[in-house]
Amino acid sequence: MGAPARAGDHHLRGSLLRKYFLALFAAAVVPLLGSGATEAWFGYQDQRERLDELLGVEARSAGSRIQSFIDGIRDQLGWMVQLPWEAGAEDRQRLDALRLMRQVPAIVSLTLVDGAGKERLSISRVGLNQMGSLVDRSADPAYAGARMGRVWYGPVTYFRNSEPVMRIAVAGNRAIVGIAIAEINLKLIWDVISSIHVGGTGHAFVLDAEGRLIAHPDISLVLRGGDAAATRPLRMLRDAIRAEGGSAIGRDISGASLIAAMEVVPGVDWTVIVHQPLREAFGPIDTALRRTGALLLLGSAFAGILAFWLARRMTGPIRQLEDGTERIGAGHFEHRIAVSSADELGRLAQRFNAMAGELALSQERQERIARLRRFLAPQVAELVDRTGDDSVLEGRRVEVAVIFCDLRGFTPFSAKADPEEVIHVLATYFEALGHVITEHGATLTQFTGDGLMVLVNAPVACPEPSLTAMRLAIAMQDAVQPLVVEWRRRDYAIGFGVGATMGPATVGQIGYENRLDYTAIGPVVNLAARLCAAAEDAQILIDAALAGRIQDRIETIPLGSRVLKGFDAGIEIYSLVRRAPAAAG
Repeated sequence: MGAPARAGDHHLRGSLLRKYFLALFAAAVVPLLGSGATEAWFGYQDQRERLDELLGVEARSAGSRIQSFIDGIRDQLGWMVQLPWEAGAEDRQRLDALRLMRQVPAIVSLTLVDGAGKERLSISRVGLNQMGSLVDRSADPAYAGARMGRVWYGPVTYFRNSEPVMRIAVAGNRAIVGIAIAEINLKLIWDVISSIHVGGTGHAFVLDAEGRLIAHPDISLVLRGGDAAATRPLRMLRDAIRAEGGSAIGRDISGASLIAAMEVVPGVDWTVIVHQPLREAFGPIDTALRRTGALLLLGSAFAGILAFWLARRMTGPIRQLEDGTERIGAGHFEHRIAVSSADELGRLAQRFNAMAGELALSQERQERIARLRRFLAPQVAELVDRTGDDSVLEGRRVEVAVIFCDLRGFTPFSAKADPEEVIHVLATYFEALGHVITEHGATLTQFTGDGLMVLVNAPVACPEPSLTAMRLAIAMQDAVQPLVVEWRRRDYAIGFGVGATMGPATVGQIGYENRLDYTAIGPVVNLAARLCAAAEDAQILIDAALAGRIQDRIETIPLGSRVLKGFDAGIEIYSLVRRAPAAAG
């Protein structure tokens, strides 16, 4: 009787062992397969996002550099139409034109036309020079275009059906000065394009509005860029990127697969496309997939051995704790461990889950505060986060004070100064303004080059917003004027003006899911911007409505009615009297 019982016990033990082995083996292998597939998918998505960002940055950089190339030529041409034509000025203009062509090798020919549309001077690298021909150029599209819009960019043509060229016309600030018309050899953009590299083999090229190739590291392709059939794959790639809205996968002229992003150069309507071969771009993913496949095979073999051992040792809760730790370490704070035992492992699992919840709340709060601090003062951001009420950021109609400020003369300064000095000036300028804006609890909504837009009384209401706004405007001038003195000591012709208004406006968040900004919309905003544009250095201009609110608190000087751009009727303007702190006391 004893022998059969021992056989049954052995069968029972074998059945339980087999059941736990299969269950634990499946629990080990299936997550490995799922993790591998998930890792491959998210790895691809992450790599695609990184490529979108990288290619987008390179495309914007390339577009900016080409824009600078065009703007540099435009600005140089502008110097040729500063003075009106006078008797005996031909020799001076001829020397200036020759000097310009020596400084700008891209200019193939230069023609100066007076205010009456008569050609006064023509200089060419490939043709004859002429002075005083007085040929009527008033019907030239370049003359008409520049006369209408100050700057005119002609279409790209191909000299001798190979070299891309384009005409640029720049008008003087007065009709009597005339117009400078230049023909530009676009082959010199090769220097800009050839210096752009993405990864090991990626580069950039430029298409004109019609999709013809005008710049490419391989200059031989540019010389046949007028061939529409040859550049058809590039036009298809451009259309695909436009349809995708970010980056797109396509083919180049040789038929090689690539991923690319683009940037449009305004004015000339060119398209800069930066690309990288797919083999190189997704090489890390291919390597990761092979590595994952090898790890899956090894993991399956190891899981068989481990599952047999775990089935005997019954250490499943430990595996759950280990897996949970890995997930939390990877940032998956929503993961929880389900351990029902009441022993030490169960208590450890409970503490682990509590820790994960606290980490998730901490991360959410940090992201929330960081998002709010982009446009709110730190104390306001803390208040919104502490109350947990985002309704103050929703769209609504409210009485708001709007302040615009920017630097006078900054554009000429930035055109002549070194980039490092321009960045240094902006850094000290914004740092000074940032402190006073934060101290007054105002809302910084946007940067526009060297200018700022600030709101008072939104999104969080404040007592006496008009008075707070004026004190902020005065503090801004007090903070920047010492910098202006220092800048002028360095011969920088830079000033600082402020414009402010108060009235009803629509305020709230605008943007999309991953990028939201807080702003105000309405006539009061436009008026503040126009007042800022009209303000001179050290001046604070306000409208009549705001002046009426503060007339008993801060002294103002009426400047009369002015017609501002965008407003049909004249606007009564007042200048705020800014006094030194000692005098105010």
